[in-house]
Amino acid sequence: MLMPKRVKYRKTQRGRMKGKAKGGLKVAFGQYGLRALEPTWITSQQIEAARMALTKYLKKGGKLWVRIFPDKSVSKKPAETRMGKGKGSPEYWVSVVKPGKVMFELEGVTPDVARHAMARAAHKLPIRTKFIEREEI
Repeated sequence: MLMPKRVKYRKTQRGRMKGKAKGGLKVAFGQYGLRALEPTWITSQQIEAARMALTKYLKKGGKLWVRIFPDKSVSKKPAETRMGKGKGSPEYWVSVVKPGKVMFELEGVTPDVARHAMARAAHKLPIRTKFIEREEI
């Protein structure tokens, strides 16, 4: 699973997912991309499941970029625990994804293959997504 090697603070606050993404709005590396249409937390397990679905469909063809990284820890307190006694221990890692963020990119395959591969990856994610192509300047 993806997770940071080391962090400055072990436990992070939940924060807010207001507004649209500021960066990562365009396909920068590959030719095709998968864009988020809703705000959410995407866990490292979901990122890995989508990545595996993409690579399995592509077999050995094409190049894949994962543009999101789970750098936020989510803590939980054990079940049936009384309130107080501090914040729970970190359980898993998430990436904060806002609308407009390009999460995955592909290159070196036909548009039809890329569309099917991205559809498979989108099924593994908890949000609505959109298949996009690179705009040539």
